[in-house]
Amino acid sequence: MMSNQSSGPIGVFDSGVGGLSVLRAIRAQLPNESVIFLGDQAHVPYGTRSVQEVQAFSEAITRFLLAEGARLVVVACNTASAAALRYLRQAFPETPFVGMEPAVKPAAEQTRSGMVGVLATPATFQGALYASVVERFAQNVTLLQDTCPGLVQQIEAGELDTPETRRILEKALAPMLRSGIDTVVLGCTHYPFVIPLIQSIAGAGVRVIDPAPAVARQVGRLLEKGQGVGGKGTKGKVRVLTSGDPAALERLLPRLLGEHLPVEGVRWKAGNQSFSIDRAGNYGPAKNS
Repeated sequence: MMSNQSSGPIGVFDSGVGGLSVLRAIRAQLPNESVIFLGDQAHVPYGTRSVQEVQAFSEAITRFLLAEGARLVVVACNTASAAALRYLRQAFPETPFVGMEPAVKPAAEQTRSGMVGVLATPATFQGALYASVVERFAQNVTLLQDTCPGLVQQIEAGELDTPETRRILEKALAPMLRSGIDTVVLGCTHYPFVIPLIQSIAGAGVRVIDPAPAVARQVGRLLEKGQGVGGKGTKGKVRVLTSGDPAALERLLPRLLGEHLPVEGVRWKAGNQSFSIDRAGNYGPAKNS
């Protein structure tokens, strides 16, 4: 059942800046929709944390977004989708959710060589969601996997085309390319920001699948099914929040989102497992976070 806040924004969250790739796709496909984005940069990356921690952060962020008026929540994080999406749907049965699923199905359908590379975090590869997708759609293809250690941190720092970022990607892609992959699946929302670098390493003959446009289309379908999409002719507003350093994210936004926007701070309160607006500028992980 759709919330009665038909004019409320779309809520989007991620452990860091990766979810901005999904926000970018939503802005392209649903320009009249307002969006509130929260990047939990104080706790990035989620991939190294326990399922219980990711569920706690995801539940608290969802409560925060709903309190700010969100009528639909996009879990724009593969790790959080794998660890917490089912949990969130049970905890908030009145709220529609859209999560991330590794784009193995379109890759299996499009590959000609039968060899597909998948770049994702360890938590995504180890999760039941990825195993289910592989079992359903990848029986007739070979999947070559790499966790790209350090890549999320490089992207968080805005290092999209530096020698170290190239080294990480070359190490991951070189054995895949030698094995004959013709398709690369991006199983982390951070990774679309380095598609140009991936493409320059892999070559024009390798297709790179960004899942963000498909997620944006699903958001549009759910809104149409509910109270409809935002009014035409009025560009939706974007509100960006982070549990990390607002000034640092503000400097990154033009590169990652193509827009200059103010960034608000939020603070994780471990005692009552909640996020709240931070008006004191005390960014960064709190104790016991």
